[in-house]
Amino acid sequence: MPRAGLQALILCGPGTSFGTLLNQEKTPKCLALVANRPMIYYPLKFCETSHISDVTLITPPSALAHIQSALQQNSYLKSLPMPKVLAPQDLQATMATAQLLRLPEVQYCIESDFLLLPCDLVCEIEGTYLLQMWMASQGQTVMAEEERHCRGGLCVYYHAADAVKDEVSDLIAIEPLRQTKISARSSHRPAKLLMSIGMDTVKRNLERDKGFLLRHSFAKRQATQAKMLTGYRDAHLYIFPYWVKDLARRQERLVSISEDLIGLWAKSAWQRGLHEKLGMDTCLSQRKENHGEHDYRELSTITHQPPQNDISEVPPLLTYLHTGSTPLVSRVDNPALLLSTTIRLAKLESIEEVDHAATQSPFAHDRKIASPEFVASNCFISKTDCLLGSNVIVEKHSVIKESCIGPNSKICSGARITRCVILDNVVIGERCVLTGCVVGSGSYIGNDSVLRECEIQEGNVLLEQTEAKNEKFMPLFEDLEEDI
Repeated sequence: MPRAGLQALILCGPGTSFGTLLNQEKTPKCLALVANRPMIYYPLKFCETSHISDVTLITPPSALAHIQSALQQNSYLKSLPMPKVLAPQDLQATMATAQLLRLPEVQYCIESDFLLLPCDLVCEIEGTYLLQMWMASQGQTVMAEEERHCRGGLCVYYHAADAVKDEVSDLIAIEPLRQTKISARSSHRPAKLLMSIGMDTVKRNLERDKGFLLRHSFAKRQATQAKMLTGYRDAHLYIFPYWVKDLARRQERLVSISEDLIGLWAKSAWQRGLHEKLGMDTCLSQRKENHGEHDYRELSTITHQPPQNDISEVPPLLTYLHTGSTPLVSRVDNPALLLSTTIRLAKLESIEEVDHAATQSPFAHDRKIASPEFVASNCFISKTDCLLGSNVIVEKHSVIKESCIGPNSKICSGARITRCVILDNVVIGERCVLTGCVVGSGSYIGNDSVLRECEIQEGNVLLEQTEAKNEKFMPLFEDLEEDI
């Protein structure tokens, strides 16, 4: 595939949804370990496999030094092309995503069509596949050089895991594209996005309005096979045309990219007058200067003819719905998702276990047990669903099943670990029993403790014989500081 000529922006936001697990001053969210790799490794790997070399991480200034240090020292990050790191001086941890796009440094950074994705996305889908889908679906006319300011966008949704605690989802409305040529990979065609609303917003509106209100202009689309879906989640993986940069700058009513920019863009295709209110007509009338980008017309295999009730001035916003469980697509933005995604990745066969010619996940590790010389011979480790980082010590009579143990951790004799994520530099005391737990970096669990479905913040120390279920543990000194 020819190089796409796109740039990528990766948003490295705060880890507030991780609650007590992460100490933000010590560990920025993007450096939290997911299957023993820094979280930011996964979107960077996605960009590498997408053949996008112009990659910029956008982070609050408070996390800049931590991220730069990790990029220079972490072996996983050093194996990837070095991205640029941008820390706008006015970027606050609480700033919304569309507001972030209006910052002068970010505006200056965007020079072409761009890929926008979060630091917490784990995506096994080939980026080249999504780029081809986007380029092809624009059609010959839209992709022509003189019409490039009219390109549409593409966003990705995946089926949210019902079993994962606190997994958010969206209400979306889509309709199939009217195609005159069939893509070579027709089993996963993009659809046109008509509506996208977070389920939390839907619930608030239902309570306020005593029902779900729909405009007549949307109801008329039933003849075009429009349908509404629940159970999907916005992956926050977007392919945006250059003009979206100007739209974000001009329209201050846009706060969230997911709810506002995507939601309003989708509705503007059928809600008359909305695109003028958003200033889309102004942005689309200003043609971007040619920066030597590639011409994509030879890649087009699909043409799209809008229905008669579409508003022709609005470029289409398409969506790719990922319906299956494989390949893996997941946000990792809370402890429950960190647990489920890490264990999913731990179950991948290692590179040494499979034929190199076989189809393999880009996230497979070289070995399931990085340092076997530190593992006692008379312990049990279920290699099919476990992952042990470098310098992990496992003492005699220990049992580890369906778990990931971070580097430089120690599992003392007689401990039993089941379906847990143990981050780096952790000590699990003798005869401890942990089930369904997430243990933060540098924590110590005292001997004979029994924990079930607990979260332990990094740097915490639990006394011997601690017993708990569904608890969140914070260091004692932080509790004292709150009381002062």
